[in-house]
Amino acid sequence: MDIAQVKAELAQLRKEIRRHNRRYYELDAPEISDYEYDRLMARLKDLEAAYPEFVTASSPTQTVGGSARREAGKLVAHDVPMLSLQDVFNRADVENFVSDTIEKLGDVEFVVEEKIDGLSLALRYVEGKFSQALTRGDGIHHGEDVTENARVIADIVQQLTDAPTYLEVRGEVYMTHADFNATNERQERLGLKTFANPRNCAAGTLRQLDSRIVRERRLSMFVFNLQRVDGVDIESHTQAYDFMRRNGIKIITGYAVCRTFDEVWRAIEDIGKRRDSLGYDIDGAVVKVNSFAQREQLGATSKFPRWAVAYKYPPTERETILRNIELSVGRTGRITPTAVFDPVSLNGTRVERATLHNRDFISSMDVRIGDTIRVYKSGEIIPRISGVEVAKRPANSAPYNFPEDCPACGHRLERDDDAVDLRCVNSNCPAQLENHLLNFVGRTAMDIKGLGETSIPKLIAEGFVRNVADIYKLRDHRDELIAKKIFGLVKSTDKVLAAIDASKKNSPARLLTGLGIFGVGSAAARNLLKKFGGIDEISRATVDELQEADDIGAVTAGHVRKFFDDADNRQILNELRSAGLNFIAEKKIFDASPIAGKTFVLTGTLTNLTREAASTLIEERGGIVKGSVGKKTDYVVVGDAPGSKLTKAQQLGIKILSEAEFDALIKEP
Repeated sequence: MDIAQVKAELAQLRKEIRRHNRRYYELDAPEISDYEYDRLMARLKDLEAAYPEFVTASSPTQTVGGSARREAGKLVAHDVPMLSLQDVFNRADVENFVSDTIEKLGDVEFVVEEKIDGLSLALRYVEGKFSQALTRGDGIHHGEDVTENARVIADIVQQLTDAPTYLEVRGEVYMTHADFNATNERQERLGLKTFANPRNCAAGTLRQLDSRIVRERRLSMFVFNLQRVDGVDIESHTQAYDFMRRNGIKIITGYAVCRTFDEVWRAIEDIGKRRDSLGYDIDGAVVKVNSFAQREQLGATSKFPRWAVAYKYPPTERETILRNIELSVGRTGRITPTAVFDPVSLNGTRVERATLHNRDFISSMDVRIGDTIRVYKSGEIIPRISGVEVAKRPANSAPYNFPEDCPACGHRLERDDDAVDLRCVNSNCPAQLENHLLNFVGRTAMDIKGLGETSIPKLIAEGFVRNVADIYKLRDHRDELIAKKIFGLVKSTDKVLAAIDASKKNSPARLLTGLGIFGVGSAAARNLLKKFGGIDEISRATVDELQEADDIGAVTAGHVRKFFDDADNRQILNELRSAGLNFIAEKKIFDASPIAGKTFVLTGTLTNLTREAASTLIEERGGIVKGSVGKKTDYVVVGDAPGSKLTKAQQLGIKILSEAEFDALIKEP
């Protein structure tokens, strides 16, 4: 392959991957499977490794996939302080600010605009090219460098059309309601913790070490201030907005220019009326002086600029009648009660439903159907119930009795001793099917490439799968799968079917992990198989016998026993056995392994392996994985952004392995 061919293939691969990134992350319209995408990326990485002189900073391997490393939490000095704003809470406070400012400055214009509820971010451009992004940090001296993550936020323009020598702007990174809901649905589907609100999610996401996660969660950004510009004369906030708009920078829209207090207050009220229809959270309205020269004249305190205030809208509460309590089954089996009440208007929107969280919340508040309840919006967006007007309670009211059975499948609901939620533990519950299948095919379980968030919902909707055993019957429906383009056309379909066939050879630990037994992840699955040798032996063990396995407590043992006692589960296991899956753990001799009997601790984010996968590799070779560093620790494997475990290992003189060194060690014969 000559150099011209290499360059041509690199250019084509980068172009194709960027197009697929846009269709997947921005348009939600992927054309290829995850497997096909991974193959394209792998080919690009191989070529770049062979010809490192042709690697570019804009390559998808450097800007999208998270392979371009950076130091987590690196501090960068502020060019311009990123001060917070003085909050005001009523009309009189706003009037005092406006009148005092007019008294000091005389003729003055004010700009009134939305105060976005997100994470403040400064963007720097050098000769028109985006060069750096930093968080507020301490606001005065330093912020955190989050440049690589900012590069994958679609709203952040990478190249200005009318380039000044240097430009720094400040804005707010946030999540739309639609993207926040999609992220939480994904978190719940994968059995991960959900986020409390869009602001927390945006802030946590922006500090992720893997830019793929940032791109997946689809952060947004509005710019609301010019921090510094060299080479261009700009005299006011509105002129700065005009300049930014010409350069493709996304600015806050719907702002008003005012001269009197009445105009200012009217603008604040207008924002308040439309804030629930915006599609994103705001936590107030900002009133700021338009002229930069006048801002300089007013100056700032050590905390706040004197030329702006942030008005915070008061929460609105309404009384209404609770008509019903509906129960829904989440994708992880959690039962969520929802209050259904007579519609009320909250901040300009019609509201008729609000979460009641769980059985304990209902009991503690003594919420009853027919009660007069008080409803408000938490964070100005999420409807909540603040209390009950007991004095208005009907004479014939009765306490609400939470059902004992799952509303979706009829199985008995369970509650762990240390939890407030009731759960349906039936892994075949139709409300949990998608999550159950995603767990089964995931990397820590059966690791079936090509089956994932795109294809599984289609398989369910078309009736191809009703449980995990049906995955191994898909080859019987090959022609139908191709006709319906579930995975794509012939080549893509055959790749997925081949991956399904190959997964039959997986270890029984992976199968046990994928069965969705509550409390049984990959570590617990390995411990159970180490003790009993096979899944059939586990299925016959008593609760007391199960607890003899390492790190298996009474609660987990109870869930294991209930799973195998269920007739539907036993039927699915029989089908999996008939399909040829591996139920018996291979007996291995670890005496010759270089890591047999050695204790490992993992810290930081590994690039090529999850922690679960790394732990599996160690334990399959006779090693031991621990969660903390001690004197008996033999190796500490260090990934990106390691924590205090690395420091302790250095203090104790323990052998530290990079990911490459770890990979070489486990491959030794």
